[in-house]
Amino acid sequence: MTDFGPMLLIGCGKMGGAMLAGWLESGAAESGVVAVEPNADAMTAFAGDRRVQRVDAISDIPEGFAPETVILAVKPQMMEAALVGLAGRLPRDALILSVAAGKTIAYFQTIFGDRPVVRAMPNTPAAIGRGITAWIADGRTTAAQAARAETLLRAVGETVALDSEEQIDVVTALSGGGPAYVFHLVEAMAAAGEAQGLAPEVAMALARQTVSGAGALLDQSPESAAQLRINVTSPKGTTERALGVLMAEDGFPSLVESAVAAATARSRELAG
Repeated sequence: MTDFGPMLLIGCGKMGGAMLAGWLESGAAESGVVAVEPNADAMTAFAGDRRVQRVDAISDIPEGFAPETVILAVKPQMMEAALVGLAGRLPRDALILSVAAGKTIAYFQTIFGDRPVVRAMPNTPAAIGRGITAWIADGRTTAAQAARAETLLRAVGETVALDSEEQIDVVTALSGGGPAYVFHLVEAMAAAGEAQGLAPEVAMALARQTVSGAGALLDQSPESAAQLRINVTSPKGTTERALGVLMAEDGFPSLVESAVAAATARSRELAG
C-alpha cells in the first residue's frame, strides 16, 4: 500500500486500534501517526513502534505536525469534547475521515470549515481484518482524497461506496449492528440444542462453529446465500422442516426486517 503521509488518529480504542494495526502492517503509515488517546493501556500493542506517537490530548499534538488525513474514531457522545481546539491545528486541505456513528457530514463541516469530509461506518469484524465499511464523501472531497480514504478503510476489510448520506442509517442497522444479530443467533441455536437434550458446552460448540463455518463457506463460495441454503436442504428432510418454521410469514425474515427497521429509526434519531 502507498504511504499516505502523516496521519492524526483521534481515539485508539477497538476500532481505531484495528485500523491503526492495518495501516502499519500495510505500509500506509510509514510517515508516522500521532494518536490522541488518553488511555495508555489502549495502545500497548503499538509500544515501541517508531511510527506511532501517543499523546494525551489535542493540546499535546507536536508543534508543526501537519497531518494529511485526520481519522475520528471516538464514541459519538465523546466527539464534541474530543475535538475542542483541533481545527486550528490542521492544514486547510487535511482530509477528515470519520468512523463514528451518528455524526453527520454537516456536523463536521461546522467544526472543520471547508475541509473535505468522508463519513464511514465500519463494523467490529474489522478487529480481525474481516470488516465491511460503507462510506460517502462530501462535495469538497477530491477523487484522489476519496480514493485515499477508501484505501485506508480497506486495511480492515471490504468497502462499499454509498449513493447518499441518508443510507448510512440503514448501514448502521444492517452491517454495523449485524454482528450482534449473528452472535445472538448463536446464543439462540445453542439454547435450542440444550432444550433438546444436549449439554450446554456441546450445544454452544456446535452452534458457534456452525455459524462461523457457514460464514466462511459463504465468503469463499461463488454461490449465492440462497443457493447455499438450497444445497443444505434435502426435500422432505429435517432442514426443510426447520425452514418451514423459520421462513413462515411471521418467522425469521419478518423479525429481521423489523429489527433492522427499528435500528434504522434509532440511528436517524441519534443523528438528530
